[in-house]
Amino acid sequence: MDELITSAVEKLFEGTVWAEGPAWIPESQTVRWSDIPNNRILEFNPSTGATREYATAVEYTNGRTLGHDGSVVQCSHGRRRVERDHDGDVTPIVDSFGEHRLNSPNDVVVAGDGTVWFTDPPYGILPGTVEGHEGEQEYGGCYVFRFDPATGELRPVITDLVHPNGLAFSPDESLLYVSDTAGPSHGVPLRMAVYPVKDGVCGSGTTFVELEDDRASDGFRVDVEGRVWTSAGASVRVYATDGGLLAAVELPERVSNLCFGGSDGHDVYITATTSLYRLRTVTRDAVWAR
Repeated sequence: MDELITSAVEKLFEGTVWAEGPAWIPESQTVRWSDIPNNRILEFNPSTGATREYATAVEYTNGRTLGHDGSVVQCSHGRRRVERDHDGDVTPIVDSFGEHRLNSPNDVVVAGDGTVWFTDPPYGILPGTVEGHEGEQEYGGCYVFRFDPATGELRPVITDLVHPNGLAFSPDESLLYVSDTAGPSHGVPLRMAVYPVKDGVCGSGTTFVELEDDRASDGFRVDVEGRVWTSAGASVRVYATDGGLLAAVELPERVSNLCFGGSDGHDVYITATTSLYRLRTVTRDAVWAR
């Protein structure tokens, strides 16, 4: 572990109900994340150590990433859409598949060609949800989609997962990793799958790693060497490209997601239930290799 991670886990903030969707914002040199049940977005500034409410009444945002123009592309459970936040001006990107509303977009990545890839499980519309509004699955499934802003085309690229959740590309974008968090209650294992990608189309997927029943891979990132850094229950795990476990860091509460950031890109920010944490590493996000 010492070869990849060079610090102990450091708690930066406490006070969320379910922290999710971290992303490093280069323009402000902050990490932004969601407190989904409290319907707000927070930002932590490492130079001051201060956390502020970036926005409230945000319709239960979840995963986010950077667009090529520096804006933030984020998933909204409440609005059942993927949207763009440009300095507080929030506009829709896509909210329907044909005549049907999306379920509750969960996590999102932007490919090198500008297309927007996102997962669409039902967590924001389930009965009794505190992460959105109860509703129906209108198109009858839970897909991974590819949206092309240039043409307006929304196309399913993966349809064989039960509850697709986190996703990330390999450094050269030839592989797409996707977690399935449905688990044994839906008759499937908790696992991360991997799909070959060519010309915007995914081939047949295979299991990358299978996880224990309490160690769901919710959100994750891939580093410049193709290693997968993922939440796994109350821990962060690092997997080699062949699925071998390289490192595991235990945390005091359940981890949801993580992102690379910091002025040099070597910090890993971790959202874990009530708190935001940080690790220092020797690597960076795969986007640095593109």
